[in-house]
This record gives sequence, C-alpha cells and structure tokens, in this order.
Amino acid sequence: MSDQIPTQLRPVFFLSNRTAITAETLGQSLLAQFPDTRFTSVTIPFVDSEKKAHQVVEKINTAAARTQLKPIAISTMADQHISQIIGQSEALFLDVFDRFLPNLEQTLHAYSIHESGQSHRISNQSLYESRINAIDFSMIHDDGMTTKRYDQTDIIIVGVSRSGKTPTCLYLALQFGLKAANYPITEEDMDSEQMPASISHYHKRLFGLTSDPARLAHIREERRPNSRYASIEQCRFEVRAAEQMFDQYRIPYINTSLMSIEEIATKIVEVAGLHRISQPMINHLDVP
Repeated sequence: MSDQIPTQLRPVFFLSNRTAITAETLGQSLLAQFPDTRFTSVTIPFVDSEKKAHQVVEKINTAAARTQLKPIAISTMADQHISQIIGQSEALFLDVFDRFLPNLEQTLHAYSIHESGQSHRISNQSLYESRINAIDFSMIHDDGMTTKRYDQTDIIIVGVSRSGKTPTCLYLALQFGLKAANYPITEEDMDSEQMPASISHYHKRLFGLTSDPARLAHIREERRPNSRYASIEQCRFEVRAAEQMFDQYRIPYINTSLMSIEEIATKIVEVAGLHRISQPMINHLDVP
C-alpha cells in the first residue's frame, strides 16, 4: 500500500466500547506531534459487540482502499476479543490498554479489571455535584448578566468581547470544578478609564484575557460581518484600552490568540494559584 499520495488525508479512527473520549483525547495529542501530516478522523464509541467490531473493520478497510493510505486506529477497548477482531483490519492498531496495562500489572503486582470507562464513571457523588454546581454558576454569571454572587467566585475573567471568556469559564467549571464568572469590558468602561464598579471590590479575583487585534477582528467578522464592531480599528482600540486597564490595576492577563481553551484555563489556574477539585485516587474499594 502506497503512502505517497499527498492529496489524501490519512484516516484516523478513535474507538472504544464506551464513550471514546479518552481515545480521542489521547489520539489528538499524539497526532498533534505531526503538524505536517494531514488527518481526517472518525470517532466510534460503544463498539461493544462482535457485530459492531466487524462493522468497524469494514469501515477501516474501506477507508484504506479509498485513500491508499494505511489508517490509524487508536483504541481504549478493554474487551480483548473485540480488540483482536479490529486488530485484523488494515489499520495501524494502537490499543492503550494493551500497551500500558501489562507493564502496570507487572510493576503493581496486580491484575487490572480490564474495564474501560472507569475514568468517566461517578465514583464520588459530591465531587460530581460540585462540578455541576460550578457549571450552573458559570452559566448564570456569564457576560456580566449578574454580579450578585461575585463574593462566591473562585475567579472572574475579564476582557473584551470575543476574547474567549465564556468557553474558558465553562471549561474551568467542568474540568477544574471552579466557580468562574466573566465580565465584559465595554466601550463605556474604556472611556471612563476606571475599573468597573461591579468588579472593583473583587480585584484579587480578576484575571484578564486579551487577543491580537487581527485575530479578534477575524472572529468578530464571522459574528457581525462588515460592522464597526468587527473592524480592525475598533479591535485595536479595545485591546489597547483593555491592556492599559490590566496594567494600571495590576490585573494578571494572557494573550489568547494562539492558545486553546484548555491551555488558557490551565494557565489561569497556574498563574492565579487556584486549586482544582481533584478526582480521588481509585482503589479496589471504589470498583463496583
């Protein structure tokens, strides 16, 4: 099979007999190490029967024939029999459990339960509820809609429109269990050259997001084409004014132009010295 057809995207399959979230997350991280290679990916969750396994093999082999490229299959398939079926396909089959569990078993002198999905199950109800509460809090306190419970926040994200405040807050709530609110810096705030009264009492909880004006203009153009709001001049003015406010009041901030939401949230936690709500270590007493 030739691997020399540059016009084709190499097929990648993320597979699991559960949600496939772990396979997809790990797989994307691995593939990101090859920026010059172009991929097209398919996520197939709940491959939990021989019939479904054979259907996956057929999809993989069809992709191989169509592209004339060897597909890649990244799996968190705890069922060894199903893994063996898929391993007979035309793909480079990378099974996370098969590659790592044997070494762990040898080191720990223990046998694994060979069940996928353990990282996604609710092993601590209070932890689960705290994250749901954090998400609710962030949604209620989105875009400055209300500021009445700012005294309960872990962090208040401030910045101009479309700088990434809302998705960052939701990610902080979902992944870190943090009560994150966000407040938009408006043109009125910029004209006054004063910190908005609504957030002035929470100075130590503030964290700023800024962006490259050209990047900001591109994002806004998709939302409101040919508007003053999306013009490069307006974006330059707002970014400059916001950064001046951050500097004046010593509000820590980061430029989000080249950062993913995951990177933005993690950087905020690091710089602000926040502590995430951690998932407790699972031991044999937690396993149903």
